[in-house]
Order: sequence, then structure tokens, then C-alpha cells
Amino acid sequence: MCSMDGIRIGRELRALNNTIRRYFEFSSHRNEIQRATGNNKWIICYLAENEGKDIYQKDIENHFTIARSTASKVLNLMEQKGMIQRQPVAQDARLKKIVLTDEAKKIQGLMQEDSERMNRTLTKGFTDEELETLCSYLKRMRANLL
Repeated sequence: MCSMDGIRIGRELRALNNTIRRYFEFSSHRNEIQRATGNNKWIICYLAENEGKDIYQKDIENHFTIARSTASKVLNLMEQKGMIQRQPVAQDARLKKIVLTDEAKKIQGLMQEDSERMNRTLTKGFTDEELETLCSYLKRMRANLL
């Protein structure tokens, strides 16, 4: 029910999130990408989308709205798994940009295929206008919580 009296947006979004997670758990590339767990996948995609730009830990903290300690822990594990490298930058020896390894790029390509298929399934039957409206609503909800 989505009337003002019976709105349970949080519950609906949680249920959709769970369904999306299950979709990816049973994807055709599951075995090849299972090394990248949870947040690793999102970070890999973010880094791939911003390839060519210098991305630092602070950028990941801001983009995913996660604490510095959480980002540090996740990035350390990703580095240990061989998914990212931290490379020094010339202008500041304290800064380390985060770049994907070839292994992570391969994983990202497989995830991209699964993601595009899932997105087509999720949006089947929606007009472009409906999708724009939906995206604006979701962005506004997120902003309301920040």
C-alpha cells in the first residue's frame, strides 16, 4: 500500500534491496566475481566509472557516506585481495590515489554485464519520464536523510 496513511517506503526499499542482492548472488558470473564481496563491488564500480581521475580514500568516504575507519578497513582488505593499489602522487607524498588492478577490472566487466541485465529487468515497462521521476524521488529521499 502506498497511500499517505499506509506508506512504508523504507520497507519497500529494503525488500527491493534484498531482491537485488539475491539477483546478484545467483548471477551467471557468480563464481568469477565472488572474491569481491559486499562493498568491494560498489567501490570497484565507482573506481571504474571514475577511471582517469585521481580518487582518494576521502572520495570513497564521501561518495558512500561511510566513516573513515570503515573505508580504511575495506580498502585495506581490497588491497590484500589484489583488487586495488594505492599509488603515491607527486604533489603530496602523504596522499595515495586508489587504482584498480587488472584482476578488479576483469571482475568489474563481469559485474557490469550482470548489472545491465538487472537494470533492464528492473526498469522494464517504465517510460523515460517515469525513470527520471523515480530517480529524482530517490535522490530527494537520500538527501532528506543526510
